[in-house]
Amino acid sequence: MNENRGHGENSLIGHLSELRDRLLRAVLSIVIIFISLAYFSNDLYEILSKPLLRNYPEGGTMIATGVASPFFAPFKLTMVLSVFLAMPFILNQIWQFIAPGLYKHEKKMAAPLLFSSVFLFYGGVAFAYFVLFPLALPFFIGTAPEGVKVMTDINSYLDFTLTIFFAFGVAFEIPIVTVLLIWSGITTREKLSEKRPYVILGVFIVGMLLTPPDVISQTVLAIPMWFLYEAGLFFSRWVKPGRGHSEYEPFDE
Repeated sequence: MNENRGHGENSLIGHLSELRDRLLRAVLSIVIIFISLAYFSNDLYEILSKPLLRNYPEGGTMIATGVASPFFAPFKLTMVLSVFLAMPFILNQIWQFIAPGLYKHEKKMAAPLLFSSVFLFYGGVAFAYFVLFPLALPFFIGTAPEGVKVMTDINSYLDFTLTIFFAFGVAFEIPIVTVLLIWSGITTREKLSEKRPYVILGVFIVGMLLTPPDVISQTVLAIPMWFLYEAGLFFSRWVKPGRGHSEYEPFDE
């Protein structure tokens, strides 16, 4: 019994040691990317602010209401971007840690879902920057009352954009969620198809909650969410329902 206990303790220590090493590698990857981008912090913020500035009247500019805002806003953006760019490597470290404990059928599902979720998140962020902002920002600026000069604070704009990026990134994970619900046996493709009218209503409600209070932003988020839901249903045709509750035996080749 003591030998088994010692073996279990050694195994636990080994797992914790591996987890520590992989977390350190993940953090190191973020630090390396941040150091590489730090010099270009102001340039990166300039790229982020272009969708706003191109809709300002001639001579319009952003402002910094805090003494340290001109430094901390680009610094914060660079840090977030470093995590964003390091995410594939971070997820690879997570995968390398959990993969040995998964069964064959779990690996067949987990690996593509894990990495496709990253690219869907990237797609959501890109959609927000290249599609939503050119539509929504002119609307916001154009609705300013007479006599009000729009001069956005750089911290406020950064918080606004990061919130929108996160909302769209999460919203674009709908196909992953749909496939996981079917694979785990929580629901079936047929039941999800029957609930399509409620889903359409739900995505517009979510669009209303996650975006600024204008019809353009809400619609621009809701329609892609609906299409992504349909994409999840389409790809779920190749998912074996209920495998998450199946016996712990690998699939036959």
